[in-house]
Amino acid sequence: MPAATLLCTKTFIYGNQSVIHGRQEYNSAFGRNVKLSETSSRLGLKLKVKKSIQLGRRRPVFTTRAGGGDGVDSVIERDDKLRKLTQAILWNAEGVYVLWLFLLPYAPGDPVWAISSETVNDLVGLSLNFFFILPLLNAGGIHLIEAPVLHPMSEGLFNFVIGWTFMFAPLLFSDRRRDRFKGSLDFLWGFQMFLTNTFLIPYMAIRLNKGDSEYPPRATSQLGSIMTRGASVVGLVGGAACLLSTFWAFYGRGDGDFGSISDRWEFLLSYLSSERLAYAFIWDICLYIIFQPWLMGDNLQNIQEDKVGIVRYLRYVPVVGLVAYCLCLDLEDEN
Repeated sequence: MPAATLLCTKTFIYGNQSVIHGRQEYNSAFGRNVKLSETSSRLGLKLKVKKSIQLGRRRPVFTTRAGGGDGVDSVIERDDKLRKLTQAILWNAEGVYVLWLFLLPYAPGDPVWAISSETVNDLVGLSLNFFFILPLLNAGGIHLIEAPVLHPMSEGLFNFVIGWTFMFAPLLFSDRRRDRFKGSLDFLWGFQMFLTNTFLIPYMAIRLNKGDSEYPPRATSQLGSIMTRGASVVGLVGGAACLLSTFWAFYGRGDGDFGSISDRWEFLLSYLSSERLAYAFIWDICLYIIFQPWLMGDNLQNIQEDKVGIVRYLRYVPVVGLVAYCLCLDLEDEN
């Protein structure tokens, strides 16, 4: 079989180099050896690396040249089928999510079209206690607005999910595939803060679209710039909110009649099986456990070079991985 040639044009900042030696590529940007795949070896692929210096994001671009391209075409076709299958699964998941959690009456609690006034009042109270700002102010003697008194387990669960959602902002605004989403990322993340995966699932599907070469990468919005430049603050605030939420759920409002830890745990189980909002939060947590390592794995090139290794492993740890991404985001690369 004639040897096919694969040309890899990769953009590096500050002149990081890629060196081919034998059958290994050493990439100094990540400080590790990357072996050529067995598939490439069987197809007789020759890898060439073209080095260039360009301001902006690092974008690997792969093109093929004539000569024994059947094997390469089969690999590309297989990847394209996998991409389409993943998109189909995500769009179906979105349909199930909306139907099951919002419209159908079979899940615990009331659907959105039959929501009770008690649920609305609880939702308003939870929103007022966002990140425990009002309860903490009241505890410190500041009573400009009195915080609604709700069960600490429900407050803890609500703020845990919101704190986790808050930390997705730097990840979304630095996602290398964000240009495939033609809408506003500002609105997407804003709605995600209120309706979580209702908007994140479609984004995960849309970002798998093929790149559109007709449109250049869009400039980052003002909100996006704030969230990426202040990623470390976002990570610390979101991580602290999640940590405080866990503590608050088991020990918060100790002067109230909310019982011991076992009593609170029993309340949580009852809450999850009777309230649609709480039940939906469990879905959100499960989906975040999937989407966090997925998005982070696609964007490890945004991490400071000496922190890539630790972030690669921490991305599988719920919440903690996203905190690590925010703290280790390479701001020079994003700027």
